[in-house]
Amino acid sequence: MALLSVIRRWHLRDRMSVREIARRSGLSRNTIRKYLAGNVVEPRYPKRKSASKLDAFAPMLAGWLKAEAGKGRKQRRSAKQLYVDLVQLGYAGSYDRVTAYARAWRRAQQELAKTAGRGTFVPLIFQPGEAFQFDWSEDWAEIAGERVKLQVAQFKLSHSRAFVLRAYPLQTHEMLFDAHAHAFALLGGVPRRGIYDNMKTAVDRVGVGKVREVNARFAAMVSHYLYEAEFCNPAAGWEKGQIEKNVQDSRHRVWHKAPVFESLAALNTWLEQRCVALWHELMHPEQPGRTVSEVWADEQPQLMKLPRPFDGFVEHTKRVSPTCLIHFERNRYSVPASYANRPVSLRVYADRLVVATEGQIIAEHKRVILRSHSAGCTVYDWRHYLSVLQRKPGALRNGAPFAELPEGFKRLQALLLKRSGGDREMVEILALVLHHNEQAVLAAVELALESGAASKQHVLNLLARLIGADAPTPVDAPPALTLVVEPQADVSRYDRLRSVRDAA
Repeated sequence: MALLSVIRRWHLRDRMSVREIARRSGLSRNTIRKYLAGNVVEPRYPKRKSASKLDAFAPMLAGWLKAEAGKGRKQRRSAKQLYVDLVQLGYAGSYDRVTAYARAWRRAQQELAKTAGRGTFVPLIFQPGEAFQFDWSEDWAEIAGERVKLQVAQFKLSHSRAFVLRAYPLQTHEMLFDAHAHAFALLGGVPRRGIYDNMKTAVDRVGVGKVREVNARFAAMVSHYLYEAEFCNPAAGWEKGQIEKNVQDSRHRVWHKAPVFESLAALNTWLEQRCVALWHELMHPEQPGRTVSEVWADEQPQLMKLPRPFDGFVEHTKRVSPTCLIHFERNRYSVPASYANRPVSLRVYADRLVVATEGQIIAEHKRVILRSHSAGCTVYDWRHYLSVLQRKPGALRNGAPFAELPEGFKRLQALLLKRSGGDREMVEILALVLHHNEQAVLAAVELALESGAASKQHVLNLLARLIGADAPTPVDAPPALTLVVEPQADVSRYDRLRSVRDAA
């Protein structure tokens, strides 16, 4: 675990002083204060990795060792014979390198054999709020009339056994971050430890023993929620046996009873409701007579306070094309025309894409994830092209972005384009959404169409009325200005004046 994450937990969670942290870590107090101030990345030094002459022959040697292991002892080739065979194939390294590789391979096979089969295990016990277990599983559901393969994030509190399921199309960083945010929100807090396997979105490299090279993005999320991440030994699923069993149980408790859903969001809403319902139905395995929900109610106050959700996006730098598009995952998304041919920052979330530049968000789209190997699709926002239309009004007729105009705008366009100068007039009406509420402009267009006299000037007049139709805020007059006799409208006075004039 990164030292920066450990220091943050000591200070923010355990309320440890800077002096005590300096004593434990061996760092200076100034360095610790710098880490706690934020926006500081723990210094890392590049690890030296020298190439070996055996690297090119390692897969072949591993295959030989595996084949020799299946033979009788007298029929196996010795390490010396394997070295000679490698030399004949062009190996120019030393004999010691070959023997060292063989010893390491045999140790790995022995460790694998220890964990294979059923084996014997030690029962584990967890205190309230101590830990949760996480794992991915693959399941199927019918969404929008299509049977879809899903990646399911599974969480389980180790003490109360309360569990959460959430489905995604992929196992990526942004999906992982989103799953943690929703799970912690439903569970009502954050446990002090999280138990994982060595998934690629968390561990870049598995070292000796418990040594792990943790992914920087995953470490940032762990540091945000202030819990400790622990990783199981390879091929040691029993170390997180609760979640492994939950994966099996969820198939007949959840997925076999799943109905047809209109969207992935509807599926995830149903999953949350189904999980909470099962909390009330299932009995706790270690506390007879109590449901999972009852034990969770006791555990929830022991969880760490839930902070704001982690802003879990993955950032990419993209260049906007001359057609005001950026490319991502074989799809294309529009951005405002003023940013054409410029670099922008693309923030990828689980369900949306956010385009930002110079510290400002300039566009946002719903993320499209294709399951086939098609050429992809293009997602337009017609508002992004209005500045181009003002210079090129003729592009309105066949412009692809304007195929998605609201129905009212389409009807008005069909009328105006039949007139001389209708292109320019329609562009000026569309440009009103840059300065006024789009729904107000659309309402003015609908009223103009209903009147049968649709024109730019008519739309402008109606829009002015709609914008100014709000009643003024009443003003309370001070007591000194209150009238004793309220004025009343009396038109009969005019009749009296007429009679006086006629008499004259």
